[in-house]
Amino acid sequence: MWTYTYSVPFLFASLASALWPIPQKYTHGNNTVVLWFSPDVQVTYNGLDSANATIGRNSTSCHGSIVNDAIKRTIKTICEDSLVPWKLHPRNSTYEPPTTDPKKYISSIVVKQTAKDPACSPRPTVDKVDESYQLDITISGQVTLAAPSSLGLLHGLTTLTQLFYQHSQKGAGVYTNLAPVVITDKPKFAWRGLNMDVARNWYPVADILRTIDALSWNKFNHLHLHMTDAQSWPLEIPALPELAATGAYAKGLSYSPDDIKDIQKYGNDRGVEVVIEIDMPGHTSIIGVSHPDLITAFNVQPNWDTYAAEPPSGELKLNSPAVSSFLQTLFQDLLPRLSPYSAYFHTGGDEVNANAYNLDETVHSNDSQVIKPFLQKFVDRNHEQVRANGLTPIVWEEMLLQWNLTLGKDVLIQTWQSDEAVKNSVQKGYKTLVGNYNFWYLDCGKGQWLNFQGDAFKQFYPFADYCSPTKSWRLIYAYDPIAGLTEDEAKLVIGGEVHIWSEQTDPVNLDDMVWPRASAAGEVLWSGSKDASGQNRTQVDASPRLAEMRERMVLKGIKCGPSQMIFCTQNDPTWCAL
Repeated sequence: MWTYTYSVPFLFASLASALWPIPQKYTHGNNTVVLWFSPDVQVTYNGLDSANATIGRNSTSCHGSIVNDAIKRTIKTICEDSLVPWKLHPRNSTYEPPTTDPKKYISSIVVKQTAKDPACSPRPTVDKVDESYQLDITISGQVTLAAPSSLGLLHGLTTLTQLFYQHSQKGAGVYTNLAPVVITDKPKFAWRGLNMDVARNWYPVADILRTIDALSWNKFNHLHLHMTDAQSWPLEIPALPELAATGAYAKGLSYSPDDIKDIQKYGNDRGVEVVIEIDMPGHTSIIGVSHPDLITAFNVQPNWDTYAAEPPSGELKLNSPAVSSFLQTLFQDLLPRLSPYSAYFHTGGDEVNANAYNLDETVHSNDSQVIKPFLQKFVDRNHEQVRANGLTPIVWEEMLLQWNLTLGKDVLIQTWQSDEAVKNSVQKGYKTLVGNYNFWYLDCGKGQWLNFQGDAFKQFYPFADYCSPTKSWRLIYAYDPIAGLTEDEAKLVIGGEVHIWSEQTDPVNLDDMVWPRASAAGEVLWSGSKDASGQNRTQVDASPRLAEMRERMVLKGIKCGPSQMIFCTQNDPTWCAL
């Protein structure tokens, strides 16, 4: 076995083991054994050569051999996109292995799936999938990856890519200095997601796919697409072509059925389930452009704020047979196309403005007690059709906590306003997603996007947005999704989502708005906010690992800014601490 010893007087342990998110259990060597990587390494998947295997013996992957495709991406990433870690070591230090010594290579990669995947139809809910994995690298160069599911194997392959570095000498190759490696890993939370608003600004498919890639590298497993809102309807519905024809911002700025299928399949192939949301009955005024008879309080001006949280105002009427018929047609077209790729469908329900129903001739009231039975009937109708298509409904917290609707216990509650909402939701017995806007809203801190004049100028000066300040990665990282809950209550928190709303975000700044701050939520959701000893994870430990993760994402095309200056990343993290 060929070994070498670094000539630098010390190396920072956090830099030498820089994985993101941090595994549950992880041991590695002391930087003395070097193993190089060749693209010709022998790889077997469930006993078959991965180049020839079509699907593993235990895999029932719904859309082909996602593991074999992931193996190919892994080898490509290691060989072509590995990091020269000069930013992560002291300047002028010798941190790379000599290239003149004989090289010992990774000799084999054995990938084994130890159990069968859940059945594909209906798609499994998150509680039915085991995402754990075991990854080992011996000092003699054998890599073994084992997991009970194809998703677990994908996560393990992602971790494997982070163990290798590119040598700065051209043509020298790719190496790891961490063997022996033993990793036992699984997620703390089953649902780890990003909510991405694609209605308020337009995003080409390529931007969504790139976001899915970054999510998968950070071990997120859900992309929630807030698909429609008051401002635009970018979703093509063949049974209702007028919706996108009149509701998209411009011709061509809409997602076809093939686009949605491609996005969902791309996500499934990378372990990221894409969940579509059609928010209703609020946030629906765009429907009134093509169907004015379905919307109440449509684009009231100038006093839009009486009837909506944002312009243009307008909500679906609550007691209209025409609305029920419209939704029946909409769901009949859309839901069968989504169900092969997702177990969930989000029916929205946030920020319903009661004042809009003063103008609804089918309700004629803003009294919540008058509105509630109509809203209950509206939601019941929608959820019945969602379930009939093999999907589990998701709603925003207001449906349960503000309107006190009777919801099926299968309904997933997405909270966003407070930790109190989380506690109230789980105390009512519902599986719950966290995402407190005071911590996990990525769009905050850019100031108001509204214009102000007259008295409003003085009232809102200096024009901070409602959720200022910006949520730094450190604040995001400090959030504990289950703080203040009993052990039994915490069991109903199945995960959470970090959010990017798009009033002031579009393809130009998307990457920088989301990454690497979303990575901080990713580690909280995968690794937990506390370490194995029950102590809070520290910024001093996290910052060099996050800096490395950011560099790896940049190498793969994510245009995100740094979390620290190079002086900090090159030195002991306590040098940039108080």
